[in-house]
Amino acid sequence: MQITRRGFLGGAVAGALGGAGLYELVDRLTQAPKRPLAAPPPAGLAAEQHVIDLRTVHSEGVEVIVPPLHSEVVTAKLDVADLRRAQRDLEDALRELDGRFAPNPAGLAVTVAWGLPYFERYVPAQWQAHRPHDRRADASALLPPRRFPSDPHDTILESNDVAIFLRSDSRAHIDDARKLLFDGLGFLKTTSIRRGFAGGGFEGGQGLPKQMAVAAGVPGADLIPDGSELFLGFTSTQKSGLGPRLIANHETLGYVDVRGGYFRHGTHMHLSHIAEDLEAWYLNFDFDERVLTVFRPGMTNVRQGAQTVPQGPEHVSTEHQVKHQFRTTGRFGHSAS
Repeated sequence: MQITRRGFLGGAVAGALGGAGLYELVDRLTQAPKRPLAAPPPAGLAAEQHVIDLRTVHSEGVEVIVPPLHSEVVTAKLDVADLRRAQRDLEDALRELDGRFAPNPAGLAVTVAWGLPYFERYVPAQWQAHRPHDRRADASALLPPRRFPSDPHDTILESNDVAIFLRSDSRAHIDDARKLLFDGLGFLKTTSIRRGFAGGGFEGGQGLPKQMAVAAGVPGADLIPDGSELFLGFTSTQKSGLGPRLIANHETLGYVDVRGGYFRHGTHMHLSHIAEDLEAWYLNFDFDERVLTVFRPGMTNVRQGAQTVPQGPEHVSTEHQVKHQFRTTGRFGHSAS
């Protein structure tokens, strides 16, 4: 079934979409990327639940990682009387998903991130004994959220026990996992669902962000460049800019003391909600200004219309450079800062 913008906006497909929601359009607008068959690690699953192997392609001469088409973060609070039993039930459910789906984009990647409210409420003694310690800050590596001066007045600081991150090229796989974990277990009470999508344009044609935004009638959608991986017109998942696959682990760089080692192979999940005004971005900023904002001030040699701007190790800004650029231009580049 092919859906046109006119058909979508005119309501012709409203019945077809039904309760499935806008995000099922991803499967209708694009095919899953071609990916090599990934064999399971020799010793079973990797120690890091946040790490998955992804295919790479070349975009404008730069090696780029192709992310899973679909992603979903479900936040929740626990409602349990018997924590041990709930632990066993959750382990059984995760083991069932591991048995049904390979841990790659063609299957399903599951990441479970526990929040500070869970540790302090349900296992305070164990948390005090094992919590990772930031050696440089001489403080816990996991801190409560706080407001910043630039936050809108209506910013909500969430307080969730857990966030479960689901990634796959198949929307159905994510739906199956959410139903098993949240509908099936009963003690995970959903507080929010954040659905996302990325990519889809590396093989040519329009990328998913533009297709979805146009279909949904988002103001400024027609201004998104064809092939763009993200709404703002640039490529984000450059391999050389993401660092080695285990660099995010607490213990890798030695900045965090994992004490007894309970949190070894773990990392942080940063979760936020950002509003983007596409019309303002494309109409108020010309291409050069968008480059300066996304990357760093002083980048004047980027080809007009480029989407994949090289961001290798040689392009990293030092702290001195960031401060100097701000003093002289009044700007912070997103990547540089």
